[in-house]
Amino acid sequence: MVSLNLTVPLAVDFNYAADYFIFLTNLLIATSAVLVAGSVVLGIICKKTLRGQNRFIFMLNTSISDTLSGVGGYYIGLFDVQEGFPSRNGTYYILPSLLGVNILTILFSQLDRFLAVVYPYTYNRYITRTIVIEVCVFSWFYTYFTLTIQSFVTTDVAAKINAYGTLLLRVIIIAKVLLNVKLYLIAKYQIAREPPGPERDSKKESLRLIIVVVVCFLTLWTPRFYYIILVQLTRSRYMFNNNASDPLSMMLRFTSTCTPGLYIWGSPALRESVLKTVFGGVCPPLKKRIGPDSKRNCKHLDI
Repeated sequence: MVSLNLTVPLAVDFNYAADYFIFLTNLLIATSAVLVAGSVVLGIICKKTLRGQNRFIFMLNTSISDTLSGVGGYYIGLFDVQEGFPSRNGTYYILPSLLGVNILTILFSQLDRFLAVVYPYTYNRYITRTIVIEVCVFSWFYTYFTLTIQSFVTTDVAAKINAYGTLLLRVIIIAKVLLNVKLYLIAKYQIAREPPGPERDSKKESLRLIIVVVVCFLTLWTPRFYYIILVQLTRSRYMFNNNASDPLSMMLRFTSTCTPGLYIWGSPALRESVLKTVFGGVCPPLKKRIGPDSKRNCKHLDI
């Protein structure tokens, strides 16, 4: 849902070389997000063995959000759009809120990996595929239910809700960092003591992947986080012409490419599915080159 103004101008006037750079950069960010995240979505949906594993459900959820962010990036990144205050041709925070879905989903996936490795018996008994799907649905419901409430209340109430949301965001960021440290220690010491085998390899792969994803996510998101704190402390901020020319906004939208890209890099099973299902359909010789699924990639344990 966007502004009813049907004559939204482009983000830049193309009077300077920097205008071309900004336009092309935003175009590449949006296109790469759609292609990479969309490939992950198709790769997981088209492969039953991946759909049956909890960790891939979390990947699917974030990748759906990233694909939508990429599609929305064509509007936010190429046209004269200013989210926030004062809003101009904005989307009423609908597109930026997709990042909130990712923040919650990645946090839940960290908890999932922690429980799977530290308490495997409890995890296999209680954390079912249905529970994981419900958690992913909750991340969407909570994000957009809060956004809906803010749209129908007074400005003062909306400001208070936003303040609580900012506080919760800080708590989530701290929790992400602490969980990442804990997962790193588990991967380094606990799993190293386990006997070699497919279960150990699966645990190492899943822990390594979520650690790298969170580090990358926080690296791209942290500058915006500190900028928000600085604005709150100084009560002033630098106004960019629009979201397209805001480098911090570009970094946030680039997470929609990095996160699914890391999924493909860190999971051989997903990488094979993406190459065979997505790119194999476009390039049949590639599909033949990949060949049948190997037992190593198809028989990952559901942890």
